[in-house]
Amino acid sequence: MISRSFISLWHHIRYAPLFAAITSSKGRRFDRRAKALGAIFGFGIRMYPFARRKFNKEIKRVFPDISRAERRKLRKNMARNMGQTLFEIYHAKEFQAFHKEINVAGPGLATLEQARKNGKGAIIVSGHFGQWEAIRLFLKERGMETGAVYRRQKNRHYQRRLLAGIESVGQPIMASDANGTRNLVRHLRNGGFVAILLDEKSADGARLPFLGHEALTSVSAARLALKFDVPMVPAYGTRIGDGSNFQVDFEAEIPPSDTLTMTRAFNDSLSRRILENPEQWYWMLRRWKGAD
Repeated sequence: MISRSFISLWHHIRYAPLFAAITSSKGRRFDRRAKALGAIFGFGIRMYPFARRKFNKEIKRVFPDISRAERRKLRKNMARNMGQTLFEIYHAKEFQAFHKEINVAGPGLATLEQARKNGKGAIIVSGHFGQWEAIRLFLKERGMETGAVYRRQKNRHYQRRLLAGIESVGQPIMASDANGTRNLVRHLRNGGFVAILLDEKSADGARLPFLGHEALTSVSAARLALKFDVPMVPAYGTRIGDGSNFQVDFEAEIPPSDTLTMTRAFNDSLSRRILENPEQWYWMLRRWKGAD
């Protein structure tokens, strides 16, 4: 049986590279530190064989004719974007103070504003695309604080930093477990807003097309939207310019119908965003695992 002391040591070892990368750039301006971690993250994925193989498998599934040079460039840019996103989430208070500009568009924002005016809740659905926390940051600045559902981390250091970061952008934060579901239901009933990332594999999800291939997708967001009669609005925070500016798009509300139709509509929405900017989606999620 593995001892607690060994597990604690393993947590320290796993966290050490990220801790070193984060702390080594202290004293530099926030955006430069974020980009530095992005570069380190990109180097790690390029050099780590397992990460390269996983990325190559997924990208060739969607883009079978992609050249080796294009694949390497896409892998590098994806890793840089995700490293920067991770740094910004872990330093969310600084991110909120520093971010340069958030441009906003889309009919979904008016839907959310009307829901708040009517005292109703809302579900914002997105994915690991661009800087997804820019969505909640904008809503918080507009007086529409939005909670979030997150997946608890096994490593206690990652867990501590991740939770602190996402809590500072909006509350309540609810884990994806039975207790979190109860809190989510209570929050929606009380007219609260919540953001859910729907692009991770769900073991008990429905087989629905995503980027042209079936993927196990949770239908929980659609089920909650129908049960509590709240809008389900896709939203995306795309990096623009030098990567410190963001375009937040609130797409039109997904029309209420049934859970499969609504969830498929979201998959189609996110797929379009990824095809337009493939370097801004995190391709390491093993999105199609279990549905092949």
